[in-house]
Amino acid sequence: MRSSSENLSSGISVFAAVVDSGTFAAASEQVGMSPPGVSRAIARLEKRLKIRLFNRTTRAVSLTEEGRRFYEQVMPHLRGMEEAAAAATGGVGTVRGKLRINLDPVFSRLVLGHKLDEFMDAHPELQLEFIARDQLGDLVMDGFDLALRFGEPHPSSLVARKLLDTPVVTVAAPSYLARRGRPTEPQALGRGEHRCLEFRNPDTGKPYPWEFHRKRKKLVVETNGRLTVNEPSALVDACVAGSGIAQMLLLVAGPLIREGLLVNLFPDWSEERFPLYAYHPSRHHMPTRARVFLDFVVALTSTDL
Repeated sequence: MRSSSENLSSGISVFAAVVDSGTFAAASEQVGMSPPGVSRAIARLEKRLKIRLFNRTTRAVSLTEEGRRFYEQVMPHLRGMEEAAAAATGGVGTVRGKLRINLDPVFSRLVLGHKLDEFMDAHPELQLEFIARDQLGDLVMDGFDLALRFGEPHPSSLVARKLLDTPVVTVAAPSYLARRGRPTEPQALGRGEHRCLEFRNPDTGKPYPWEFHRKRKKLVVETNGRLTVNEPSALVDACVAGSGIAQMLLLVAGPLIREGLLVNLFPDWSEERFPLYAYHPSRHHMPTRARVFLDFVVALTSTDL
């Protein structure tokens, strides 16, 4: 007969599987139980804890506020035990498991390149899943270990760690400048003399304003561009093709400027900086697989700042 502590441990593992997978049915496959068995295990855990962990509907489940607090308290210990067991069986230093990351679409263009192969070669037993999304969403219920997002963080219970700041630069292709000339000052972009490419802010649904910073001076120029995109690759491709002038992060534009595909138009007005933050659910413990990935990100991006 199982002891009370064994039942509690089993219930917590089932609880974690439901959170990670999003449904009782998916969790049942993950833990090797029938869906009714998962439901009974959660009911026993809720009775033991005297709280309701999930809001249940016919299509999905979501954490209650009590369930979210319990998850944030218990998961660091569960992750720690998993890593301790992995270290005992496979040796210290081996990074295993699956790392699911919510990526800012701007950043996904950078990460999903040849440098990623080096990281995967260094950690052959680590599985990666990248999901590019406009919004941060609910990391816990969406099953993410980590999120990488540009912009200042909004108030939340998540741990936010700033990884870097990157300048915002105004760029154009040599072919565009050959056709339409090079603007001599930022204000020229608001006089209808040039074609500007707009990038939509996912938080507001409107294009980002065009700001120019130099020392303590800030200019905001109304560009009224005719083409607005919400996908970073589309903005970069249109700009490189000579379709217009764009503002983008130096993290993205830097390699293209060095290759001669883009020109930094106003290097003296490039003091606006945009931060990259890493988010994770717990304040007490970050899995080793997440830490090594963040180290990789910092090393990857440091050369273009």
